[in-house]
Amino acid sequence: MDLTPYVDTLRQELAVAADTGGDDARALAERLAAPLESAARLTLLDALSAAMGEVTRELAPGSVDVRLRGLDPEFVVTAPPVPEPFREAREPVTAPGAAPPPPPSAEDGDAAVARINFRLPAQLKVRAEGAAAVEGLSVNAWLVRAVSTALDGGERAGPPDRAPDPGNQGLTGWAR
Repeated sequence: MDLTPYVDTLRQELAVAADTGGDDARALAERLAAPLESAARLTLLDALSAAMGEVTRELAPGSVDVRLRGLDPEFVVTAPPVPEPFREAREPVTAPGAAPPPPPSAEDGDAAVARINFRLPAQLKVRAEGAAAVEGLSVNAWLVRAVSTALDGGERAGPPDRAPDPGNQGLTGWAR
């Protein structure tokens, strides 16, 4: 932003005001105009900084910063993040009697993936890691499937494919 037109306007207003005071006032105004230019620029910068502080408070978490480039201020705008709109998942069409397709996992390369921070109590995290290990999944894939199952009303596509138990001593299946 070029401050020169604003400083020039102040200089002209000072000259107009000095004209009403006669020759001595006009001479004094001309001598004061040059030293007052830097003071006027600093005052304008201070006003702009205060204004951008108010704008930043209204934009939070976005911001507007005032930076000095040479003699003129430059505004740097950081927009607040735009949340993605919530979209209902559409039910896939399946043939009557056919099992519904499995929910997408984080490992699916075709599905769009969004990152979130998820905090679990330590004991619950240990249990989730154990459940994921039992099913041969990463914790992330297990959590994706758990969230998908919860949102789909508790219906699962079925257990993951596992190698058969050689001694037939283990149990497989789902419990509610």
